[in-house]
Amino acid sequence: MLRKLVGSLALSLSLSAVAQQDAAMPPQLSLEHQEAVRQAVSAGGRSITNVMRDAHRNPEQTLAFFGVEPGHTVIEAWPGEGWYSEILAPLLREEGKLIAAHFDPQSDNEYFRDSLEDYQRLMQRPRSKLEGVELSVLNYDPQQPIAEPESADRVLTFRNVHNWLAAGEEQAQIVFNKFYAALKPGGKLGVVEHRARVGTSLEQMVETGYVAEELIIAMAEEAGFELLSRSPVNQNPQDNTDHPEGVWTLPPTLRLGDENRAQYLSIGESDRMTLLFIKH
Repeated sequence: MLRKLVGSLALSLSLSAVAQQDAAMPPQLSLEHQEAVRQAVSAGGRSITNVMRDAHRNPEQTLAFFGVEPGHTVIEAWPGEGWYSEILAPLLREEGKLIAAHFDPQSDNEYFRDSLEDYQRLMQRPRSKLEGVELSVLNYDPQQPIAEPESADRVLTFRNVHNWLAAGEEQAQIVFNKFYAALKPGGKLGVVEHRARVGTSLEQMVETGYVAEELIIAMAEEAGFELLSRSPVNQNPQDNTDHPEGVWTLPPTLRLGDENRAQYLSIGESDRMTLLFIKH
């Protein structure tokens, strides 16, 4: 299904600017909840390295767009080193819950195992920002859920879809199906991902890390979601997506080292879509 869709993306994406203007308004947080998100972002104790990336990742505006409230049960899919977890865990600690659907500890991938162990070490530090986080597993086994069925208010994923596509089209669809199963009726899925240019093939998406917006929408709809809204909050018009090492050419990875480093630093982090879906 997905490979056929990619062949028709050029026409669909040519209408994306109009569709974006027509998108529904995002959920509005109360002033109290907006302040809670702001405090979670600005509170002391976050890694200085992480704070320095706020200008590129816009966490306060992104979480507000996703409608994350302190009393929610939120699943963060593949949280990596915990950049967003460091904000979400304190926000949800008193009234809600953060479930980190991390890598499978039984994975054959050494990077996955090491990343999970690093995250667990962060959880165990004294006065850890990740205190109270629950761990679950997100893998490609369709029989292994990421949480109790219909238990979550939000599922959030930040720059991960290209990894699931790299594992295969069916595997990527399994992930979206798991998101749908974990959410309550009325629950929402928030997706941030590097945005591909019109006409990018599936193979190029996997190679470069940039994914077509309409492809993500199609996978979400296949799982049962409806697109609720788009936000321009994480757009970067300076990024033309044409780089020798794909998205990893840009900061923070800077895979080329000192080669054209000033140029890539001036571009900043990647151009990203920010999508919100609902489960009816």
